[in-house]
Amino acid sequence: MKKKVDFEFSAGGIVVENNKVLLIKTKNLEGKEVWTFPKGHIEKKEKAEETALREVEEETGYKCKIQTQLDTVQYWFKDKERLVKKTVKWFLMTPVEKVKEPVWEILETKWLTFDEAKNILSYNSDKKLLEKNLNFILKLPRKFLTQK
Repeated sequence: MKKKVDFEFSAGGIVVENNKVLLIKTKNLEGKEVWTFPKGHIEKKEKAEETALREVEEETGYKCKIQTQLDTVQYWFKDKERLVKKTVKWFLMTPVEKVKEPVWEILETKWLTFDEAKNILSYNSDKKLLEKNLNFILKLPRKFLTQK
């Protein structure tokens, strides 16, 4: 019997300010605590940009502004017996204002330097995403990295 493959589509944000990046701590499918970037499922009739902004606000409490799309990342994972191919569109964002507390699934949010973030991120795909885009992020006009 051939295994069924499900396809999931998500969008998220790498939120940067004052040369720091915003991470979330949550639990993965196995219940382990992980540090990652905020992201979530793209809803029907929703654009990736809308999803990314909504998910970042829900998971961090920050209303943000998209500066640019960074990358599209694909990876596989197993959820019980389900094999899933996930595609995630990532956007570079800057915070506009803190508008609320994160949703209940988020255990903690933390602003970290880029080096601290690379050391604490739980997933290799997140570390690679940050490393791949770090030079681009650091070359942005200073106003994008030091708002407020």
